[in-house]
Amino acid sequence: MSETLRNFANTYLMWNEGPLIWGSDVLILLTIIGIVGVLTYFKKWRWLWDEWLTTVDHKRIGIMYLIAALLMLFRGGVDAELLRTQLAIPGNHFLDAAHYDQIFTTHGTIMILFMAMPFIFALFNIVVPLQIGARDVAFPYLNAVSFWLFFFGALLFNISFVFGGSPDAGWVSYPPLSELGFDPGPGENYYLLGIQISGIGSIATGINFLATILKMRAPGMSLMRMPLFTWSVLGACIMIIFAFPALTVALALLLLDRVAGTHFFTMLHGGNPAMFVNLFWIWGHPEVYIVVLPAFGVFSEVVATFARKRIFGYASMVSSLILISVISYFVWVHHFFTMGAGPDVNTFFAIASMAVGIPTGVKVFNWLFTMWRGRIRLSLPMMWTLAFIPTFAIGGATGVMLAVAPADYQYHNSYFLIAHFHQTLIGGVVFGMLAGMYYWWPKMFGFKLDERLGRWAFWFFNIGFYICFMPQYALGLMGMQRRMYVYPADMGWNTLNLVSTIGAYLMGIGFLFIVAQVVYSIRHGERDLTGDPWDGRTLEWSLPSPAPHYNFAVIPVVTDRDMWWILKREGREEELMPRPEEVKDIHMPKNSGVPFLMGVCFFVGGFGVVFNWWWLAVAGLAGVLLSLLSRSFQYEEEYSLPAEKVIETEISLGRL
Repeated sequence: MSETLRNFANTYLMWNEGPLIWGSDVLILLTIIGIVGVLTYFKKWRWLWDEWLTTVDHKRIGIMYLIAALLMLFRGGVDAELLRTQLAIPGNHFLDAAHYDQIFTTHGTIMILFMAMPFIFALFNIVVPLQIGARDVAFPYLNAVSFWLFFFGALLFNISFVFGGSPDAGWVSYPPLSELGFDPGPGENYYLLGIQISGIGSIATGINFLATILKMRAPGMSLMRMPLFTWSVLGACIMIIFAFPALTVALALLLLDRVAGTHFFTMLHGGNPAMFVNLFWIWGHPEVYIVVLPAFGVFSEVVATFARKRIFGYASMVSSLILISVISYFVWVHHFFTMGAGPDVNTFFAIASMAVGIPTGVKVFNWLFTMWRGRIRLSLPMMWTLAFIPTFAIGGATGVMLAVAPADYQYHNSYFLIAHFHQTLIGGVVFGMLAGMYYWWPKMFGFKLDERLGRWAFWFFNIGFYICFMPQYALGLMGMQRRMYVYPADMGWNTLNLVSTIGAYLMGIGFLFIVAQVVYSIRHGERDLTGDPWDGRTLEWSLPSPAPHYNFAVIPVVTDRDMWWILKREGREEELMPRPEEVKDIHMPKNSGVPFLMGVCFFVGGFGVVFNWWWLAVAGLAGVLLSLLSRSFQYEEEYSLPAEKVIETEISLGRL
């Protein structure tokens, strides 16, 4: 190998870093070859472009978000297994310090921004328009742009593992550690650009679904007749719109420090690192509620359906959602009580941090009262919902402990904190998203996921979860700090760390059962022939599974909150079935390849900035501008679906 190629391989491909990189390169190459081979062999390239890469259909976009979220759950989970393997025994050198720093950075970033966010956006897209009686979202083209910006932002972040080097300043990337003087490699630039590109898509999604919910509800669906999942999405979108700009500004200023020589956060040149910390957490703590509120909405739908009762205390559930959305903006300082803001500031934010538990407690009690004397069916969505309640109760209780500012000086940056936020984010968000995935899977794909394999996944994951994280509370109280990559054998942490690692392995096995469940169910899963496999309550269950691309042949008129449930009980289901004379031509948005190409251009431009290859960055930016310009000359954005075609489709679905 020539010296030039050797330098390129070692500098950019990181071949000098050993078997972990070599194996990853081989797996990535084999995966690409496999995908290209399958698409070529079955002649599916045209199908891929027409049906998926250019789609603006909210249902297909939701499915792509779901696939991305599950892939990122796998990637982030592998990172977690590597971290726990390193910590299983004292003095271990399975990973060196640099690799450990990179892996805990990518683990946190992926799980929060590239797993949890697309998971909630998947359910936004799949469910909300169907629940409110709409044919699509308010801005279908913008919805496609949002997805492709997320996708290529995530791709840019993930290729850092095998090209140039991963970020290593932690998922919060505080300066001065993340400044150029202490972190000169491309990894931090990958972090800043990947999140920045993805974040633009997230802000657009928040705007899009806020407009969809406020302006596109079916006639008769007042705000207080909306399903609780839709309410949770409304609250999350409001938080996205006000929280994400703070993150955008923080990352942009840090990027300017790194690539343009500014000093916004460089203390010796008049900057202030605490500014970044505040901006980050002004986004960061609302972000926790951005991802957990949709999970609360899922639990509300699942509990009412599987207890076969109207949700208890609907008005208080709505009020608590809105209260959580508001209080979430007054708690961010609890992430750095130890920074020295003073007793007055710490007291205010400590009280606010405790107060947010009150509306959360209201929701938990309302779910319990809904289940009280209900005819509960223990299907998979309900099992994950029931598992959430004790898990989140423990996470909430330890959260109140962390909110006590003087006590936080003991807990801060210890494994007690690690256990707490995994208890809430896994027990709240992951359990909620899995419950939602199982619940709405038949609506997406027309078949149910296998219950037997799903129960194996449930028990492995839940048992492993407690085995993994309960010891970490004790480890934190015993003095073990986060981000330690080795520890001496005489600290008394050995057994608890080994037990925690075993729990992580059990959770990994649970995830593999979910994968096996999906693969098995594609061929052998129970087909949904009714469109209503769970005996649901809301409008989406009045449609066939999967729903036609126009959703509703005739927009329904809503007269009650649980309209579909009431019509079934009164034997009036036909009121939501279309009549031929009511069917009119439907205006639908046209597919477009521009959002995909815009995402590619953002990726190219971001990649150029990562390595300071400005010619490439300028080329990518020019592509983005051309994409925007081309959109401004697209005058025919919709097409008309003839009523005859709609009637023909409805007849084939057995609805006419």
